Amino acid sequence: MKILYFAWLRDKAGMSEWQVSPPPGIATVGALIDWLAAQNPDQAEVFADRSVVRAAVNQDFAEADTPVGPGDEVAFFPPVTGG
Repeated sequence: MKILYFAWLRDKAGMSEWQVSPPPGIATVGALIDWLAAQNPDQAEVFADRSVVRAAVNQDFAEADTPVGPGDEVAFFPPVTGG
C-alpha cells in the first residue's frame, strides 16, 4: 500500500510517500490511520488532530469507513477550499 502525504502533513511526517504493509485486520481508512499513528512519533503527530486530516483512496475522497486493500494508494491532506 502506498501512503502519500501533502502540504503540512508531509512536513510533520517527514516524507511525501511511504510504502507500507499493514497487518490483515487493517481494512478501512480509519483502521489504517490508527495503525499508522502507532508506528512512530512522526505518524502520531500527523494524525494527532484527525478533524484536520482528509483522505483519498485511489484518488477518490474517502471517509473513515472507506475500505482499503494492499494495492491501494491512500493520500492524506488538509481540508481544501475552492473558489
